[in-house]
Amino acid sequence: MQSFPPPYCDADQVDGTLRAYGYAVLSPAAVAQWAACPPDDLAALGSHWEAMPHDAYLKDGGRYRKRRHSCYVVQDDQVESVAHRAHWQPVEYNALHGGMQRWFEPVAASTQALPAWRQIMRALAHTAQALFPSAEHAPWYTEAHQFRIDTAEGIGRPTPEGAHRDGVDLVAVFLVAREGIKGGETRVFDAQGPQGLRFTLTEPWSLMLLDDARMIHESTPIQPLGEAPGHRDTLVVTLRRQAFQGDGV
Repeated sequence: MQSFPPPYCDADQVDGTLRAYGYAVLSPAAVAQWAACPPDDLAALGSHWEAMPHDAYLKDGGRYRKRRHSCYVVQDDQVESVAHRAHWQPVEYNALHGGMQRWFEPVAASTQALPAWRQIMRALAHTAQALFPSAEHAPWYTEAHQFRIDTAEGIGRPTPEGAHRDGVDLVAVFLVAREGIKGGETRVFDAQGPQGLRFTLTEPWSLMLLDDARMIHESTPIQPLGEAPGHRDTLVVTLRRQAFQGDGV
């Protein structure tokens, strides 16, 4: 299976690359620099993808996805947790699972207490503000999703809804781990034209950033490399101005 390398940019090129192309991809070293977060602190998060609950809302009946979800408001470097809430998307952005109040288990308190967790949220808010300078000092309504996609049933689908936008302003996809699998290729398309690219994130704590209004994205299914099941762990964080989706704005 052919694999294309990610088009990494340097940490100091993130804002310009995101404005120019609608996406930016960072290596683990660049992520550590961009987030002002030591690599060891990022690595310490990795074990927190174990023992996650299954996603009970998959309409295809699969049991290949495990998931946790928590929300924050980030403003001027302050990261405030909000009361646990459902994840909701309109059908215009998620034809498969849109329109549903999906109540996932929250991110564990022990995960949220790690220094890297909130530092990631701060770094993303800085990037979002650089992308939307008119939103200076505005709150960013932030949703963090832990995903594990496994191949215990033979195949796992990171994006069962297919190529999509999320209905937010900024999307971040961190690869946390990739064990015993093939597939899982990232595909990114210009929402207004034919341009696109494909690559595979393989290094833990590499990152893809997307201007959601401009880009459509998907990840291809994963399969086991051998007889033993494998998995792909990601942290997906979305940021939106004005309000969380589903709050009437």
